[in-house]
Amino acid sequence: MSTTALETATPGRALRVGLWIAQVLLAFVFVSAGLVKLLTPIPQLATMMPFAGEYSETFVRSVALVDLAGGIGILLPSLTRILPRLTVLAALGCSVLQVFAFVFHIARGEAATTPLNLVLLALAVFVLWGRESRAPISPRQF
Repeated sequence: MSTTALETATPGRALRVGLWIAQVLLAFVFVSAGLVKLLTPIPQLATMMPFAGEYSETFVRSVALVDLAGGIGILLPSLTRILPRLTVLAALGCSVLQVFAFVFHIARGEAATTPLNLVLLALAVFVLWGRESRAPISPRQF
């Protein structure tokens, strides 16, 4: 098969389904984490996430908003097909966030929490790659 034929080939069903599953999982995790960090009182949140009691409330709530934006952005533009390119940007943002979270937890001696960061990073990179090059979503035609 020539390179141009390979580039224009329709992505397989398994890839498309896998991307949707990854997007839903990422959206669920990021939106859930964002809502918990945003709505839980800081003293209660600090019992679940020690960093919440050691940094300013502004920092904790800002991280919550970033989580929410990533979770919404990784799914909603693709679902609505309104500016689906934003899904790629959200996947990039979620990937960068997980790299920072990994470093943050390692620096704090919280290596036990880093496997989740690595899984989320892998899923976000998969969505980034898939929606950027292999199975992009076409924008809705108005």
